[in-house]
Amino acid sequence: MEIVFECPLSNKEKLKAILEADPYGQISFSRNGYKLKDGQMIGQDPQKCYLFIRATDEFLAFAKEKLKGIVSEAPPSVAAEVSKKIQEEENNAEIGFGSIFGQ
Repeated sequence: MEIVFECPLSNKEKLKAILEADPYGQISFSRNGYKLKDGQMIGQDPQKCYLFIRATDEFLAFAKEKLKGIVSEAPPSVAAEVSKKIQEEENNAEIGFGSIFGQ
């Protein structure tokens, strides 16, 4: 399952502190993986940053609780656009690796 959160840029440092805390914990953002993008970089609201997470329902419940008060769930139309941009970036990275290794 995927989810996209949005966060005012004024809260970005608080958000990053939570995301980077306890990287070796049994349940942690670092172990699960995430993408944090500034809105301006992905064609969205330049006053916000967007957090993309692909995870199990269990982890998403943990994430929602941990991030309560700092982020809010992005509206469906925004979430779809952010998700699409992330997918494109991942696909382009895979193509780039294929070129490097001659495939």
